[in-house]
Amino acid sequence: MKRRRGNMRRGALVLFVFFATLFLILTGRFLYLQITGEANGEPLAAEAAKQHLKTEKIEAKRGSILDQKGEVIAEDTSTYTLAAVVSDKFSKTSKNPTYVVDKEQTAETLAKYIAMSKAEILERLNTEDVYQVEFGKAGKNISVETKNKIEAENLPGLEFTRQAARFYPNGTFASQLVGFAQQTEGETGESTLVGKMGLEKSYNSILTGKDGEINYSTDKLGYILPNSKKNVKEAEDGSDITLTIDKKIQTFLEDTMTTVNAKYKPKNMMAVVMNPKTGEILAMSQRPSFNPSTKEGLSTENAGVWQDLPVEYAYEPGSVMKIFSLASAIDTGVYNPNAYYKSGIYRVGDIPIHDHNGGAGWGTITYREGVERSSNVAFATLLNKMGTDTFEEYLTKFGFGQKTGIQLPNEASGKILYNYPVEKVTTVFGQGTTVSMMQMLQGASAIASDGKMKQPYIVSKITNPNTNEVTETKTKVSGTPISEATAKKTREELQQVVSGEHGTGKLYAIPGYSVAGKTGTSQIADPKTGKYMTGSDNYIFSFMGMAPADDPELVMYVTMQQPQLEGSETGGEAVSEVFNPVMKNSLQYMNIKPAKEAKMEKVSVPNYAGQSVEDAKAAITKSKLVPVVVGNGSKVVQQIPQQANKVMEGERIVIMTDGDMTMPDMTNWSRDDAQKVSEITGIPFTYTGSGYVAKQSVSAGSILNENSKVTLTMKAPNEIYAFNQNRDQTNQDQLKQDTNIQENAGVGDLLTR
Repeated sequence: MKRRRGNMRRGALVLFVFFATLFLILTGRFLYLQITGEANGEPLAAEAAKQHLKTEKIEAKRGSILDQKGEVIAEDTSTYTLAAVVSDKFSKTSKNPTYVVDKEQTAETLAKYIAMSKAEILERLNTEDVYQVEFGKAGKNISVETKNKIEAENLPGLEFTRQAARFYPNGTFASQLVGFAQQTEGETGESTLVGKMGLEKSYNSILTGKDGEINYSTDKLGYILPNSKKNVKEAEDGSDITLTIDKKIQTFLEDTMTTVNAKYKPKNMMAVVMNPKTGEILAMSQRPSFNPSTKEGLSTENAGVWQDLPVEYAYEPGSVMKIFSLASAIDTGVYNPNAYYKSGIYRVGDIPIHDHNGGAGWGTITYREGVERSSNVAFATLLNKMGTDTFEEYLTKFGFGQKTGIQLPNEASGKILYNYPVEKVTTVFGQGTTVSMMQMLQGASAIASDGKMKQPYIVSKITNPNTNEVTETKTKVSGTPISEATAKKTREELQQVVSGEHGTGKLYAIPGYSVAGKTGTSQIADPKTGKYMTGSDNYIFSFMGMAPADDPELVMYVTMQQPQLEGSETGGEAVSEVFNPVMKNSLQYMNIKPAKEAKMEKVSVPNYAGQSVEDAKAAITKSKLVPVVVGNGSKVVQQIPQQANKVMEGERIVIMTDGDMTMPDMTNWSRDDAQKVSEITGIPFTYTGSGYVAKQSVSAGSILNENSKVTLTMKAPNEIYAFNQNRDQTNQDQLKQDTNIQENAGVGDLLTR
């Protein structure tokens, strides 16, 4: 008994010592923490503060992209991600629960606002052992309007997380130029708006701001504590970018491009409107394109939609290049519009250069008529007069073979193909050498603005909203390749391409406005064979025009590659359906009033009999009439209309010479004018169809006699151009088969209109 009590006492003593020691240790630790305020070298106050200190990001606003008048092209907006708290851990007994209380009702209500069924939502809400659930794609990118409607239902437990999103209010609108930005997850796992294409990408660092933050204390439920101090670091918003784009002109262009693209379905199409006095790009568009808000149209299969083609694409320009060839010839003094040359074929060694009508040409004609008809031989002859080295210098002055420096990435520089004699000749009419649309517009600005070439630019100014600092882009004269007099003369000659009797650009005439410009039909090299493609559709059809011609306010350039043409449709018609309405609407929008048409005067016809042919032609031209020579003699023996008759300015005067009778080129003539030749020669003509002369059975320059039979095929005015273009193509394809130019000469079928 005594032994048992002794053991109990010893046990009690051991327990007493243990608990006493433990008490002393805990008391000592408590006193230490109280006195020092530290644990393991870390301040306890700081650790306690961390438990309740919250930090929230103040998101910086991404800069907006605006048109020249401040209209929004791209700006920030908000979308939300929906989540539901399904755990009652922190607010089960609270009067204001922060979790989903009635899952059935919540699922039924949410199904009205997000793209999920009640059953699918309920399944998510019934997920076990989680604090909160999300709703996948259906719960993301919720608009402000939808968020407000859901919140109005007063359903507890629903939370919204805001994300910045990019809003493009105009849809398909200079899409490749502007590009797009989207939420992208960074290395830290945070998601931010990042530019992925166009200006959004190349100016991403300028558009992107710096996020700020706010620090504050909360209780265990996350509510901000009364009188808690807040530390705020303000966000720095991104800079706004104002473009030179005019929303109104851009809208004209986009609407027209959409319509024409649907009709002709070209492989690609580009168009740019520029102010030649400043270099400002007022509108820029292309097809294929896309909607940056919905991403509709973006496809990895179509690489072209990812390129800003007017800036990044290098191509052979075709006869539009003759604008600069003509200006160079005028500036060097070798171009005489009234001098004559032999059209048809020009040889570079053994290699023939053909005019676009199969090398048939139009006989011996003036250089002005050669420009109107877009004669390759005329320009090859002019190149020979000015010299290939001189022309190469002008190409450099006009900026070809080098980037313009426009404020956009991946600009193409093109390449002047100028190594061999034939390449130098083909360059003069736009084949072989490659260019970008920006280079062509920059060069055209010299012709439109009296010799002073303007660097094209797209960004007008950048505004920092934090400091109100504004960085503006000023007009830059990038060169003076030609004189003021040359520029004016070039515009006068190019106006004849549109309004002249033989002009290839008649389709681009705009009533009330004078247009100077040049057409182009350039071949496309097949990447598989290295040879030029064949077929009537396999070309890049184009037109560059400026208006009003005497003092251009706008330059517009349109190209269309491989449109799907049907029946008598032509590439020129397709391009004109873009150029004409956009140029006309833009001029009217800019309050450039149509010119008053000059009143036609009647002119008395004198007697030209006995005069030399050259003197008679000069006198007729001086009287604002059009001379037509029938015969190869040196003196005039007869005329129609006769002396003393009064005719309207611009009417044809047919003069017969003392030599053999010859057939004139009567393409595009009215029946009345053709009948004058019939009367003066005494040969009855046969007419088929009605309208204007589209085809003549006897070629121009042929000798006529009393036994000659002449049949004229007449067509309506809107059919003439199509007929001639199809005829020229047929002749050209046949010539290609006969001479095998591609294989032997390596320069392809030199069709450039």
